[in-house]
Amino acid sequence: MHQRNVGLFILLMLVFGTFACGEEKAPPPPPSPPEINVVEVQKQDVDILVDYVGQTYGAFDISIRARVEGFLEGIHFREGSRVTKGQLLYTIDPQPYEAKVAEAKSRVAEAHTKLVKAESDLNRIRPLAEQNAVSKADLDAAEAQYGAAQASKEAAQASQRLSEIQLSYSIINAPISGIIGKTEAKPGDFVGREPNPVLLNVISRVDLILVQFAVPEADYLRWIKMFRAEKGEPANEDNLEETIDLILADGSIHDHRGKLDFAGREIDPSTGTLLLQASFDNPDRILRPGQYAKVRLRERTVVDGLLIPQRCVMELQGQFSVYVVDSGNKVKKQRVELGETIDDFWLVTSGLTAGDKIVIDALQKVRNDMEINPVVTTFESKSTE
Repeated sequence: MHQRNVGLFILLMLVFGTFACGEEKAPPPPPSPPEINVVEVQKQDVDILVDYVGQTYGAFDISIRARVEGFLEGIHFREGSRVTKGQLLYTIDPQPYEAKVAEAKSRVAEAHTKLVKAESDLNRIRPLAEQNAVSKADLDAAEAQYGAAQASKEAAQASQRLSEIQLSYSIINAPISGIIGKTEAKPGDFVGREPNPVLLNVISRVDLILVQFAVPEADYLRWIKMFRAEKGEPANEDNLEETIDLILADGSIHDHRGKLDFAGREIDPSTGTLLLQASFDNPDRILRPGQYAKVRLRERTVVDGLLIPQRCVMELQGQFSVYVVDSGNKVKKQRVELGETIDDFWLVTSGLTAGDKIVIDALQKVRNDMEINPVVTTFESKSTE
């Protein structure tokens, strides 16, 4: 009985094994294409900007000099403060110049006395000469004496005026309103004669700041040609209307845009550059003379330019390419020609058209003719953060 059950079990196993072997296994489903981020190439007008390093100056930077020599008696301002036009700044010991004025006045008085005597003598001799009571020579001598006395008085008066002017130079007032710097002399110093300080200080007007910068000759020539093409006339001091940005040392952009004031007369033969100057409003007085900053000019505008993120571009031996997704969602490697960089974008000059979709992520994971599932995304430029 037991052997019969065993045989039945074996028979059943053979039957089920035969049915199992007869079934075919279903093939696994094909893998879905990977999702890859892409960006769409779009047309836009692109400003080509160029930067040049410049230095700032006040609208007026007026040097305060000792115009007469002497001992500095007093300083009547706070260094680094704002001063107003006509404000007392320095006083130099006036005593030597007061003495010169007194001496000059005495000479004027002496000359006046001689002139009065000469005039009296002439008035006395002239009628006598008319009556032939004195000789013609005596009259000529009296007239000459009167003329000499008159010239002597005029010379004495001029000397007095000069001594009074020198005395006035012992008091130094602010010629303009502005910010005054650090004084180069202290009370008690002898000033006004080398090697002692002659330049005492500088006052700068800073509500308007000037920036001077040098442009290479090649850039100048290209800029002039583009200006002529846009305006139909050569650039000159009357039509320099281009607005300029000023980039400060911390990377921030000055709140107020500037404009070109002038281009220099000549190219500097030692550097091959042309001097340009731009002016910027500075109502908050943030800018100070002597700062180094970058000026940013618009060189030209590319109409309907194509910009692509720099991270989309691959380079091999000086050749640039991108992965373009075709209508069948297959990746094709496409060579491109590039122009200028604008922030974190490349300007494409050939190889792409508006509407093309290019791979922006996972460039190492894709290959030519690979099928993907493109996910259109928007590139966020770091320059706008």
